[in-house]
Amino acid sequence: MTSPNQNSSRIDFGLILILLMLFVVSVVAIYSAQTTGQYGTNFVLRQTIYYIIGIVIVCIVIRFDSDQLSAMSWYLYGFGLFMLVALIFAPESIAPVRNGAKAWFDFGPISIQPSEFVKAFLILTLSRAIVTHHQNNPVKTIQSDFMLLIKLGIITLVPLLLVIREDLGTSLVFISILLGMIFVSGITWKILAPLFGSATALIVGIFYLVLYNPMVLEKYLGVKQYQFGRIYSWLDPYSYESSTGFHLTRSLLAIGSGQTTGKGFGTREVYLPESHTDFIFSIIGEEFGFIGASVVVSLFFLLIYHMTKLALNTRIPYYSYMCAGVISMITFHVVQNIGMTIGLLPITGIPLPFISYGGSSLMGNMFAMGLIFSITYNERRYMFSSEN
Repeated sequence: MTSPNQNSSRIDFGLILILLMLFVVSVVAIYSAQTTGQYGTNFVLRQTIYYIIGIVIVCIVIRFDSDQLSAMSWYLYGFGLFMLVALIFAPESIAPVRNGAKAWFDFGPISIQPSEFVKAFLILTLSRAIVTHHQNNPVKTIQSDFMLLIKLGIITLVPLLLVIREDLGTSLVFISILLGMIFVSGITWKILAPLFGSATALIVGIFYLVLYNPMVLEKYLGVKQYQFGRIYSWLDPYSYESSTGFHLTRSLLAIGSGQTTGKGFGTREVYLPESHTDFIFSIIGEEFGFIGASVVVSLFFLLIYHMTKLALNTRIPYYSYMCAGVISMITFHVVQNIGMTIGLLPITGIPLPFISYGGSSLMGNMFAMGLIFSITYNERRYMFSSEN
């Protein structure tokens, strides 16, 4: 029979503490963002409810071990693809177009963005593909590594094609997950070196087309005009200050005016629309300055460091690859979101994990955290299996 102490040792309290601190930062920043009177909705209450739902999701996911998660991965992946396809053909009454993108289901007061959950489903499926491939190919060759690369690419390409026309930011997240998991999959550098070199050349080529021949991307890839505008306003925000560059210029002003210690909680002076979502970091920078922003960055560093330790210490390969996928997803979200608020990266509409307001984003990330919690929870159980 398992003792209470053994039960508690299966809970990752370090990860709980990090998430609790991110929750505090989230509600404080969102509360400040909504005090301008721009909105009539109590976003703090809603965010708290989303966190509670997220905790329920964690409590459910944590009970599935690596074998069960692996067995469910393809079913979840298929369900995710079904939601993305349904979103494309759904009428606007339940799938309205927002900010030029058709990415949400609306069921009365409830909005669901399927792609936020597909990210975690993709991680589970890629992890299973890597583990299965290594089991079936115990002797590594260039040919077997190349086949693994093709498998991972196809698995990612399908959801990528379903979202790229409507949500470029999520498409980039899918690619970051793929690259992170390729990096740890054991594929030889004889393949990865030319692959990453080609990817770099492709990015440079796309950037060139955006600047000098955008009609090619618009015609063949379905990239929309508002997405080009984000690139142009990123390169020269003050020339587009009254249109697509408005958010970036106001964000730069807000963060810069916060200086070292900030203006203090609730004393914002820079008007910034939608600051409770994608530009929540601008609120933190203005009110709490460089010190407050550094604390937030440090929390994310601790989160990523904690997950990295779990990935290195686990004895189960599936968990290691799963961790790598979640780390890639969270890292890209953080770097892209903070980077866009300070002008280092283009604006893509990617929220700051666990801090930006948003139900689908938060619940999708909490699902991913449930996967991380399951590592300690289930490996400790195996360790004391004779007593269970």
